Amino acid sequence: MSDDAPTTAPDGDSDDAGSPTQRSDSRESAAADEASTAAAQPDAPEGDEAAEDPSLGVPDDGDESGDPSAQPRIPDDVRKYDRFRKMDGAQYERVNEFLRDRTYITAREWAIARLCADFRTETGVEMTKIGENLPDLVPFMTDTYTPQAVNQARSSFEEKVRTAGATFLYGAMSDFFTAEELDEVMYETTEVAKFLLEVEGVDLSVEEELEAEDRISAVMRDVRESSEQLRHEGTECPHCGEEIAADD
Repeated sequence: MSDDAPTTAPDGDSDDAGSPTQRSDSRESAAADEASTAAAQPDAPEGDEAAEDPSLGVPDDGDESGDPSAQPRIPDDVRKYDRFRKMDGAQYERVNEFLRDRTYITAREWAIARLCADFRTETGVEMTKIGENLPDLVPFMTDTYTPQAVNQARSSFEEKVRTAGATFLYGAMSDFFTAEELDEVMYETTEVAKFLLEVEGVDLSVEEELEAEDRISAVMRDVRESSEQLRHEGTECPHCGEEIAADD
């Protein structure tokens, strides 16, 4: 019988079982073979180990220590950005409701338009950075965005500004409002705009606010006077009876 025969034998078969020394040598040889095989495959998971270990199948990032510094680092300009610090703890729905009651834009469009203006470089807007770090940049935004979603929100904001601007300017030029009514409209819209700027961290002194209001009122008076000339060009002035020219 060869050396590969079982190390135990039925009762009465003492000659084929081999001596105790031979059986010991066989066990040592088998143990050496198993140790050699295990050393050749030290990291091979078996059974439930592969399913329970969450690190299996995840690309190695070069650090298995669990050190937080090994995690993806927030860019310095994102970490220092505090434009919306006054909105800490605010809920998206509340912010959106406030804007919907007073403007055409949504909270998403407002936040992303502000970020696109702040994260503009010589080569364009950093849309990828904005989208990937949106929850860190704006407290009431909880999800990350793709660059395409960021661009869509910015485009929507720009389109609404143009539409609202055309609506307002037509109302100012069409003689629907008296000068006093137009001033009142300008006051209300200016207050909303200033509030949003203050939320963004812009600090305006009383003098700066008054100066801004005076400049806006002066511009709107010029708009109203110019629109009157356009509407009545070539017609008689209702007050003096003279023909109104474009340069009058």
